Amino acid sequence: MRQTAGVSVATWTSFLSLAAWLWLAAARGQYWRTDVRLPAVREVRSPGPWPSVAVVMPARDEADVLPGTLPTLLAQRYPGRVEVLVVDDGSADGTGDVARALGRVAPGPHRLAVVTAGAPPRGWTGKLWALKRGIGEARAHGAPEYLLLTDADIAHRPDSLRNLVDAARTHGLDLLSQMARLRVTTGWERLLVPAFVYFFCQLYPFRSVNRPGARAAAAAGGCVLLSARAAERAGVPDRMRGAVIDDVALGRAVKGTGGKVWLGLADEVVSVRPYEGLAPLWAMVARSAYAQLRHSPLLLAVTVPGLLLVYLVPPAAALTGSAAGAAAWAVMTATYLPMVRHYRQPWWVALTLPVTAALYLAMTVDSAVRHHAGRGAAWKGRFYAGSESG
Repeated sequence: MRQTAGVSVATWTSFLSLAAWLWLAAARGQYWRTDVRLPAVREVRSPGPWPSVAVVMPARDEADVLPGTLPTLLAQRYPGRVEVLVVDDGSADGTGDVARALGRVAPGPHRLAVVTAGAPPRGWTGKLWALKRGIGEARAHGAPEYLLLTDADIAHRPDSLRNLVDAARTHGLDLLSQMARLRVTTGWERLLVPAFVYFFCQLYPFRSVNRPGARAAAAAGGCVLLSARAAERAGVPDRMRGAVIDDVALGRAVKGTGGKVWLGLADEVVSVRPYEGLAPLWAMVARSAYAQLRHSPLLLAVTVPGLLLVYLVPPAAALTGSAAGAAAWAVMTATYLPMVRHYRQPWWVALTLPVTAALYLAMTVDSAVRHHAGRGAAWKGRFYAGSESG
């Protein structure tokens, strides 16, 4: 009798997992597709000058990556006025000096300014305070029409800015954001990085984010082109000053005030940041995982068994001969395969998603433990124990 009950529970669990995957694949905004790319631009451009752009790059201890990224911004082939502002966010490695030196040895057609952010006031995260300082400096220099918010580890191909502005003008976008192509070289990067983007797309399906009437809203913080008018209307960055997941908070702020947003995968924007070993990748995820759950023990208590059911039950059931478990694992693998191919990895990497999900689950639990231990979200020596999720 006990054996029959056990088999029944295992069977129903397998079917429940399969049902979850069928729902995700069919009703979650086609999150698994990787063809959401920069919108097409008009073939004949309207006459007149191109809008002015201020590029704001917050940088905290980024001396190592700046030589591979800052010159790509200074050399942008953009026909309008561009000012590049590097905001030194309390760096201890000479980031500001490296930026100034690059402006001298790798000059481009655009003006470079290095701004010191200073210590963030109470209630502000460091990055958002740096953005506020950079945006304020840009407005003081001539009220740009667009702001390009980009991380210090992001390199842009020569026509990136031109294509971003052209797409925004063509489609009337207030916010246009691209998920940069992250580096995938080491074994840990292969295991974790494509899944990081896949999980992001699952949480914030690009097609839903891009639909004006949908509630979904997000952005990818590595590359955001933002209309200056939309920024003022949404109160950016003041209204989101305590957000740890600042890119999602930004998308919500702009869309919530009537702005038209677009989010997709990038072809011309890449991250040069290396993640050597598991530790830096773990830190990247654990920094904001519990904030994603609004620091709620109840949501964590629901999330843990949910992830076990969705990601770990299918392979476990399949290995015991369950047809439903095998089918669920097949659907899981099929939805992950496009992202694996996007990152030019062998197809069999898609089969490792349950292992990767188990690691992300452990990172999420660790994020919660850190928060309740008073260490909160930590990044480069800063702790945000009471930070908001945005």
